[in-house]
Amino acid sequence: MDSIRIHGQDKPHAVCIPYPCQGHINPMLKLAKILHHKGFHITFVNTEYNHRRLLKSRGPDSLNGFPSFRFETIPDGLPPCDADATQDIPSLCESTTTTCLGPFKELLAKLNTTSSSNVPRVSCIVSDGCMSFTLDAAQDLGIPEVLFWTPSACGSLGYMHYRDLSEKGYFPLKDASDLTNGYLETALDWIPSMKGIRLRDLPSFLRSTNPDEYMFKFLVQETDRSKFASAIVINTFERLEKEVLESLRTLLPPIYAIGPLHFLVKHIEDKNLECLGSNLWKEDVQCLDWLDSKKPNSVVYVNFGSITVMTPNQLIEFAWGLANSQMEFLWIIRPDIVSGEQAILPPEFVGETKERGMLASWCPQEQVLSHPAIGGFLTHSGWNSTLESIGSGVPMICWPFFAEQQTNCWFKGTQWGIGMEIDNNVKRDEVESLVRELMAGEKGKEMKKKAMEWKKLAEEATQKPEGSSFVAIDKLINEILLKH
Repeated sequence: MDSIRIHGQDKPHAVCIPYPCQGHINPMLKLAKILHHKGFHITFVNTEYNHRRLLKSRGPDSLNGFPSFRFETIPDGLPPCDADATQDIPSLCESTTTTCLGPFKELLAKLNTTSSSNVPRVSCIVSDGCMSFTLDAAQDLGIPEVLFWTPSACGSLGYMHYRDLSEKGYFPLKDASDLTNGYLETALDWIPSMKGIRLRDLPSFLRSTNPDEYMFKFLVQETDRSKFASAIVINTFERLEKEVLESLRTLLPPIYAIGPLHFLVKHIEDKNLECLGSNLWKEDVQCLDWLDSKKPNSVVYVNFGSITVMTPNQLIEFAWGLANSQMEFLWIIRPDIVSGEQAILPPEFVGETKERGMLASWCPQEQVLSHPAIGGFLTHSGWNSTLESIGSGVPMICWPFFAEQQTNCWFKGTQWGIGMEIDNNVKRDEVESLVRELMAGEKGKEMKKKAMEWKKLAEEATQKPEGSSFVAIDKLINEILLKH
C-alpha cells in the first residue's frame, strides 16, 4: 500500500471512534493503522473504562502511541465500574447515544486548537456504525464522516430491514410462545439476496414481545442515520458477500468493502505499529507453544468471543461433549463467560482431558486460527472470528449467541458451505457428534475444502495492486476522506 507523503500540519487527520466493545475496537484499530500507513495523523478514541482495561491487559505504556498516532478518551456515561468484563450492551448503547456527543465535540475542539494540541486540524471522522451521534459533530465541522459497520454485510442488511419487519407485523412477537412454538422458523422471501432466510436467522433483537424493545429501536435509529454518512465501510470482500453488498448499495451511501482487514494490515511496513494492540483481556501465549506440539489439523479451537455468556449447565454440556469426542482441543474460557458467577468445570472433566485439552482465559486468536494444528473452530459466529476463520481456511461449528451472529451462521451453512449450527439448547451428545463430524467426517472434509477456497479468494481480494479490497481502501481515501 502506497502512503500519502504529507507531513506536519498539512497531514489529513482522521479521528477514529469505535463502539466500546472488543469486537468493534479490534477492526477499527486495524483500519486506523492502515490509514496511518497511508499518511493520516490518527486520533483513536476509547472510552475511559476501556482505556483502563487496555492499560491493565497490555501494560502502563501500551497506549502512549506515537507523535502521529495518539489515543484519547471520552466518558461512556455509565456509572463507574472496575469489572474486567464487557459492559451491558443495551445500557452502553443508550448511554453512548445520550451522553457522548458533548464530550466528543469537546475533544474535537481541543484537537483543533492546533497551537496547543500540536496536531493537524481534524479533517475527517471514522466512526462505528453504532455511534452515529458523531454525525452531528462532523456536520458542525463541515468534514466527511465514514461509518464503519463492523458486522458482516449480511448482518448489516438484516438490521437495515428491521423497520420493514416492524411494518409487516413480524415485530414485536404476538406472544412469548412464539419463541418456542416454531414461529421463528417462518421463512421470508422478500429480502433481496436473503431468500428463504428464517426469522430466527435474522439479527436476534427482533425476538421480543415488547414493542419498545430498546435494541430493536436502537438499530432502526442507527441504520436510518447511516443514510446521512459520507460513506459506509464494511470489513468484508466482494466475492464473499457480492449479492448482499449489491442489496445494501441500493439503500445506503457509497459502500466500500475493505476486508479482511487482518490481511490488509500485513501490507504495513511500519513495525512500530505492531505493538499497538487492542485486547482487553491479557493474552495467554503459552497456547501457541502447546499447539506447536500437535499434528496438523488435529485440534478443535473453542472460543465464544468477548460477549457470549452461558449458564453453568451449558458450560458443562460443552465440556463433556468435547471430552467425549476424544478430540484434542484448545478452549478459551473468559473469566466472565458464565452469567453472574465463576466458570467452574467438573474436576472429572479436567482430569480426563488433561492430556489432550488446554484451557486458557484469552489468546491471540489470529495466530491461533492460522496455526497448522487447528482443524476446526467451535465459535459464537461473531464476524471478526468468522473472517479470521475464513482467512485461515478453518471450517466451523456455530453456536450463535445474539445480534447478527445468527445471520452469519445461516450464511455459513447455506451459502458459503463452511459451517454447521449447534442447537441453542446445547446437549453433550450433539457437541460430541458435531465435533467428530467437523474433524473427521465427510461433511467436515467438504467444509474444509470450501473454507480453503474462500481463504484463497480472501487473499486475492487483499493483494496489491488489483485486489478488490486493496483498491477499495485507496478509493475510500481519495473519493471520501480527502474531500474537504
